[in-house]
Amino acid sequence: MVRLIPKDEKFYELFIKDGEIIVEAARKLEALVTDYDRLDERLAEIQVLEKQGDGVDEEIAARLERSFITPFDREDIHELTTHLDDILDGIQATAETFLIYAVEQPTDECKQMVGILSGQARQLLEVLTKLEKDKKNLGGHLATIHDLEHQADGLSRAAIGRLFKGDLDTLEVIKLRDLYLALEETIDAAEDAAEVIERILAKV
Repeated sequence: MVRLIPKDEKFYELFIKDGEIIVEAARKLEALVTDYDRLDERLAEIQVLEKQGDGVDEEIAARLERSFITPFDREDIHELTTHLDDILDGIQATAETFLIYAVEQPTDECKQMVGILSGQARQLLEVLTKLEKDKKNLGGHLATIHDLEHQADGLSRAAIGRLFKGDLDTLEVIKLRDLYLALEETIDAAEDAAEVIERILAKV
């Protein structure tokens, strides 16, 4: 059957753009915790990327409003966009926490969690890049995103547990706990995005 009204395939390009921005923001967060200098400048770079992501999300929302036929369910498009935005917001919030809380140095656990987040971002970009034409080869990438979330979950629980068993200053405990929680929420958002994509794949 000839489709008289074509699907709006631009969504795929926009999701890829969102994924690219997330990867770049995650890399900048990695650089921040690795070098831990020029925090104001590094935060500003992440904030610029977050605004770019907002622009992509606004374009997705606008296309959703005017498109008669979409490549997959509107609810899934909206939910995926929301979780991608949550990842970028979480990266920015984490970077801001380092600056606002005047954290002296990121802990090893914090660096590991940022590395996990960056790994998830790369896998998510692979999925978004292949989503239009290579749907059968996404399982490995999605499984890796879930595995990384499980690693981060255990790492965060252990790190927070150690905070309350040690002799750290109370204020320092609060700072680090909030950092771990911000990272954990961002990593969870990446897994949430993966779960939406899994639902999309189950319907095709």
